[in-house]
Amino acid sequence: MTRRLVGVDVGGTFTDFVAYDEATRSIDVWKNLSTPEDPTDGVLTGLGRVDSDSIAHLRLGTTVATNTILERRGATVAYLTTRGFRDVPFIQRGNRKSHYDITWIKPDPLVKRRHCLEVNERTDRDGRTVEPLDEAQVREIAKEISNSSDIEAVAVNLLFSFLAPAHEQRIREIFAELCPGLPVSISYDVLPRWKEYERAATTIADAYLKPGVGRYLNRMADRLAERGLQNKVVVIKSNGGEMSLGGAAAAPIHMTVSGPSGGVIGAKHLAGLAGIRNLVTFDMGGTSTDCSTVVDGAENFTTNFEVEWGLPIQVPMIDIRTIGAGGGSIAWIDKGGMLRVGPQSAGADPGPACYGKGGVATVTDANVVLGRISPENFLGGAMALDAEAARAAVGKIGEQIGQTVEDAALAILRIANTSMVGALRAVLVERGLDPRDFTLLAFGGAGPLHVADLMVEATIPNGMVPNYPGQFSAYGFLMTNARVDRHRTVQMSSLDFHPGRATDAMHELVQTAVADLARQGYRERVEVTRSMEMRYLGQNYELELPIDFDVFDDTTTAAVWQAFHDLHAARFGFNVPNSIIEVVNFMVTAISATEKPALPRLSDATEPAVPTGQRLVRYEDGAHESPVYQRDRLLAGHVIEGPALVEEAASVTVIRPGQRITVDAFGNMAIGTVQ
Repeated sequence: MTRRLVGVDVGGTFTDFVAYDEATRSIDVWKNLSTPEDPTDGVLTGLGRVDSDSIAHLRLGTTVATNTILERRGATVAYLTTRGFRDVPFIQRGNRKSHYDITWIKPDPLVKRRHCLEVNERTDRDGRTVEPLDEAQVREIAKEISNSSDIEAVAVNLLFSFLAPAHEQRIREIFAELCPGLPVSISYDVLPRWKEYERAATTIADAYLKPGVGRYLNRMADRLAERGLQNKVVVIKSNGGEMSLGGAAAAPIHMTVSGPSGGVIGAKHLAGLAGIRNLVTFDMGGTSTDCSTVVDGAENFTTNFEVEWGLPIQVPMIDIRTIGAGGGSIAWIDKGGMLRVGPQSAGADPGPACYGKGGVATVTDANVVLGRISPENFLGGAMALDAEAARAAVGKIGEQIGQTVEDAALAILRIANTSMVGALRAVLVERGLDPRDFTLLAFGGAGPLHVADLMVEATIPNGMVPNYPGQFSAYGFLMTNARVDRHRTVQMSSLDFHPGRATDAMHELVQTAVADLARQGYRERVEVTRSMEMRYLGQNYELELPIDFDVFDDTTTAAVWQAFHDLHAARFGFNVPNSIIEVVNFMVTAISATEKPALPRLSDATEPAVPTGQRLVRYEDGAHESPVYQRDRLLAGHVIEGPALVEEAASVTVIRPGQRITVDAFGNMAIGTVQ
């Protein structure tokens, strides 16, 4: 019987599908327009192309959690905290987004102040109970919330609960007794780390997501069960791992960058196949652009993510920078008469003007006007574009700024490209990485259209367009593993380090992570890695130090201190050998390897590639007749010099004059400069 691995990426404009047939080692890819009113409809419509009985495993990535927060469509949350600390979500931090803008105000938290409630209890910084929990008071609060029609979820964040969680756990038990069915998030489960505001914001965000995301996932589970897929579906987490639908509903905060993480996982896999050490990913879709890095074959992780400025979500996730620039980004004129592009997006409905639904000028329309997108071959011919509507919409922009249609289209692309160069520099230059050491991996439906321009503007010498760029995040889902990250703050220093306490803390994290994998059905091929976040006394930021042992003793502890000195010197160019070292967080990752496709290789080319047509494409230096190639006809070793276009079902790769592409054994297109 045929077995297929299926990846599904639910985006803002399109839902992408990738199906790998284990018997034939063939891959089938397709797209459907997303259905924002109920994303489940778009998923099920697309899955109608595959026999449900043949699906062995379905991996789903979705932007539902991110969009819920960005659009402020989450639940009404009650926030319970230690007496005297109800205003932590509103005080936030002392930094400012705009230092000299007196009109700037802090972002509103995801909870209203009238719903922030205090309870009598207190734990000190050593985890000792100073004041016991007033359970009678908690019961009164629970009864009031039970009788309220407003509160849909509860977030609990008590002072120093990351050291002693008993009070938080008892509050959850009381609410389970008096408010059955009401979602409750406690900080010890969500983020058992220090820093009150970050812990509060992350716990509130988890509660904010639970009702809506839970309903979405439960509805998805029910409708997939009707197709016979109830035990075959997993959700991709922000850390690039997978978890069950039930696990995702119970901890939706781990889905914040679910969809984009697939592209980074796919990039990591591709880097290994192609022998590339350093990749910077460029995922340009219809609504946004996501950038990340793979350095020395490993993806970059962070706990400093902010879904919008000032609202941190500090669960472990792949470090991805997102900007509001995509194929659907709208071109508009501001009050000063200047041309702007995005962050507003035309979405799937009405979409760009060329969709013929009454939309306005977008980046996609500019690409149509400049000849980079064929109106007759969009999505492999499945969707015809209205080129005249695109010209009319871009022409209106041109009239307002005194330019021709073509020059206005070039201006739109230049502004969009400048925004994307900023995102690339944020993940490279701002981290001390040299763009010249990297290959720019472009995917998403719009990524290959812009990769050649960005290589020039961002001074990145090499580029690559992978197979199935329009569905590459869904393709990356096929390469994921089951993964659980567990962090906990356990503060010690080189002056008062307790090896036994450190060993116990690390063992507990390992047991919790492995048990979490087991609950989701992953018990085989489990690998565990350990690390510590450390800093010199007085520093405000930590460095993560991997460790390769599970028992702390005099020998291993001494090795840790020396390793931190070496790491600090490697990162910052100096160390302070006699300084006190603080240990802040213990970190554990448990990974269970999953089945992955064995990718097919292309046949070797024996003759040059043959174009199927040509099109006039306009660049800054004028229009160039450009041969058009079909990607599915290219073979390993084919070389194409620009100017040229390579078309495929879900994207078009633009090759500028002076550039060329070379097709590798797996079908990926490497872009370089003609020497």
